[in-house]
Amino acid sequence: MSQEHHREIEVDYALPTHTAAKIAAVIEKFLICLVNIPAALLVIVEVGVLMMGVIWRYVLHEPLIWSDELAGILFLWLAMLGSVVSMQRGEHMRMTAIVGALEPKWRSVIDLIAIAAALAFLIMTIGPAYHFAAEEIWVTTPALEIPNTWRAAALPVGIFLMLLVSVLRLLRTGGLREIALAVLAVVIIVGVMTAVGGYLSAIGNWNLLLFFVLGVGSLVFLGVPIAFSFGLATFGYIALTTTTPTMVVIGRMDEGMSHIILLAVPLFVLLGLLIEMTGMARAMIGFLANLLGHVRGGLSYVLIGAMYLVSGISGSKAADMAAVAPALFPEMRKRGARPGDLVALLSATGAQTETIPPSIVLITIGSVTGVSIAALFTGGMLPGVILGLTLAAVVWWRYRNEDLSGVTRASKSEILKSFVIAIPAIALPFLIRAAVIEGVATATEVSTIGIAYTVLAGLLIYRRFDWSRIFPMLVDTAALSGAILLIIGAATAMAWALTQSGFSTELAMFMKSLPGGTTTFLAVSVLAFIILGSVLEGIPAIVLFGPLLFPIAREVGIHEVHYSMVVILAMGMGLFAPPFGVGYYAACAISRIKPDEGMKPIVGYMIALLVGLMIVAAIPWISIGFL
Repeated sequence: MSQEHHREIEVDYALPTHTAAKIAAVIEKFLICLVNIPAALLVIVEVGVLMMGVIWRYVLHEPLIWSDELAGILFLWLAMLGSVVSMQRGEHMRMTAIVGALEPKWRSVIDLIAIAAALAFLIMTIGPAYHFAAEEIWVTTPALEIPNTWRAAALPVGIFLMLLVSVLRLLRTGGLREIALAVLAVVIIVGVMTAVGGYLSAIGNWNLLLFFVLGVGSLVFLGVPIAFSFGLATFGYIALTTTTPTMVVIGRMDEGMSHIILLAVPLFVLLGLLIEMTGMARAMIGFLANLLGHVRGGLSYVLIGAMYLVSGISGSKAADMAAVAPALFPEMRKRGARPGDLVALLSATGAQTETIPPSIVLITIGSVTGVSIAALFTGGMLPGVILGLTLAAVVWWRYRNEDLSGVTRASKSEILKSFVIAIPAIALPFLIRAAVIEGVATATEVSTIGIAYTVLAGLLIYRRFDWSRIFPMLVDTAALSGAILLIIGAATAMAWALTQSGFSTELAMFMKSLPGGTTTFLAVSVLAFIILGSVLEGIPAIVLFGPLLFPIAREVGIHEVHYSMVVILAMGMGLFAPPFGVGYYAACAISRIKPDEGMKPIVGYMIALLVGLMIVAAIPWISIGFL
């Protein structure tokens, strides 16, 4: 994510050694260089173009009329090449709770079917993507005055490269016989659906159940990446039950990925990586540890506070947790903290801090629902505090008898010294939030300023700037951004199909007919987003259902910022709650603690989060009192 992403399950079965697999490995190495280098360069150029726009607008007072347009063109190329990198790494978001529980033999079969299903979607969309890009030649961009095909060509090129990567991954993952069976299974399913396509229009809106409930559900639980699950279901629905040209699917994906607000996504991802690399995150944690480390449960309070400070900037909760946990867990273990409680609290703080700006989830909600980003940034601060207090109450109860005989209290001079060192790091999150909230700069502009600030702080203040890590960080930025943006594109197409079917109107009528008005609507929304967060992860759930539910919330009298906070926190609970929430397993992987150890301790923290969520839902002022 969240914008949480989850790597594919680790392969613990033997990889094939046939000749085709060896050839595929050689080709893939070449392809990695072919894609990684331009993807990394695009991140650099994107930052440079946007920084020029900021300097010319705010310093020279002569806005560059072409900077945003060029950034938008490069952005789509970055999204598609990033999707290719993410595909090659196996980092597209997918649900692995069920697949991961299977024996290695069956897991390898399901993995091959998942790759073949993604390949089927890419094969079906390569033609429409080419035609879409070709038709854009008649559209001229207003500032640069060039054909829009220069931008739209990113779609067929990216799809073709992902198609090639999928074929190579099939050859590298399974034996020829297993590959043939997996491909045959997918071909049979596609063939059967095509054969009965003529009869599907007769069953009307039951097709929504067939494609978007049974279809998406089956694909997600089989471990097919969520973006491709959405894409397959949407493409099948459009192609088999309507007369709408399939090129419309590509057009809607393009629309979803090209929203100007989303330009901030890769920039905040890069900013988060820079904060970790320059030591700024560690400086914040060091100050908090000196301040609170001597009280019972003190380092647990530090964990809650540190996640609040660093959360949301990187675009990945895994990155947030990875910045905090290694700095705190060794000392917490020395003090006798149980491993299960450590991972449980880490996972719970991931859910608690979902609304903390500059969260990628907040930016996504703003892009798909039209809610003000500044209002969301303002409204997200206090709900995180409320949930942090409920978690702190559980920490106090559990650690009220902690033995602190071996703990040395930091002196006032040590606390002051660590505070002075941490000032530049602590200031950054607040500067970012204040600049957006006060309307000084947009989220995209402030992210470029944050990158420049962090680079200078790393070079001049903290003297930690590992140049050898820059290229991998740029590629990581492209990969995570591509995974997030492809899901947004696919979910936008799916939401459009649901809207065109009349489903949104029927859903609105149903939700408004529920007894209890606002209270019932909020309760149903909380339950729905907890489930969706655990199955679909955060961003897909938000993009898919945000445009459907937010208009209903307005009609029943719920403030859109208040509703945003409620559904984000509910989604976060689902994302970080076992047994399905992938955020929980990410916390386990980062902590190197077995998932079983955290199952019992996390119950108390989840109850605390639910209590906090109920308080936020019941008192709108918490979300909108400072707007």
